Amino acid sequence: MALTAPRATAQIQNPEKRNLPVAANVAVWQGGLAMLVGGYVKPGAVATGGLGVGRFSASVSNIGGAAGAVSVDVRTGVFKFFNSSGGDAITNANIGATVYIVDDETVALTNGSGTRSPAGTVFLVDPDDNGVFVDFA
Repeated sequence: MALTAPRATAQIQNPEKRNLPVAANVAVWQGGLAMLVGGYVKPGAVATGGLGVGRFSASVSNIGGAAGAVSVDVRTGVFKFFNSSGGDAITNANIGATVYIVDDETVALTNGSGTRSPAGTVFLVDPDDNGVFVDFA
């Protein structure tokens, strides 16, 4: 139903930081690419059904723990990860394109024939050190 009067809309004060439950039996590393799968975060990896959600703000171990036994802060924004190589290398021509998760520090141009989940979009390419700034909006 459309509004017919003013509405007090709730707002998250710090939208670039989320505290998310960690998947079962994994460790996450500060600075790594965070991937959300089935409602739980884990280190970025080649897998389908996931979504890149940002960068881990801390290292947390949930080795031996059930899904959600611990949580970790994940930041959204624009972060630099390693660029893939060969036909999966990202160039300036790909700015604005979706890139895909290879691992928790590497992104690629393609979905690897349907085996990789999206990370975010290319914000900037730094060819001097094989880096790609990825926007996790």
